[in-house]
Amino acid sequence: MNKLTLLFTLIALLFTHNNAISATYDVDMLNKRDDGEKMVYSEDILYVELNDTVNWLTTSPGHNVEFIGAPESAELPKKPSKVNKEFSYTFDEPGVYLYQCSPHKSMGMIALVIVDGDLSNIDDIASTRVVGKSKKKLEALLASL
Repeated sequence: MNKLTLLFTLIALLFTHNNAISATYDVDMLNKRDDGEKMVYSEDILYVELNDTVNWLTTSPGHNVEFIGAPESAELPKKPSKVNKEFSYTFDEPGVYLYQCSPHKSMGMIALVIVDGDLSNIDDIASTRVVGKSKKKLEALLASL
């Protein structure tokens, strides 16, 4: 193999390798955050790339993850995660995902994941039915995008 062919092969491998790398993010489920907000996830809005994974960690007891809004083509878990159990999800569709803690949804324990910066389903997320303090929090989260 001549030097030029070798160089092009290495460059192609570099670009292929970078596209295949995915990241993993941790989100804590908390009774109270450092800023004083109660019954929250450590990240209100998390930006990830396609095929990245989010791990929700049981830092405080009594919480779970339940997706209540997502792109139409996303295949979400049929049931909420179990309370007090860590949960992981790999995002394989771009768009906005809305999730909540089932036991604390009326207390405003909701958050968003934005995949690939795609906001194309934002209107669907905005019209998702949420309860209690989650209504005002969802409005604030969407307004900040």
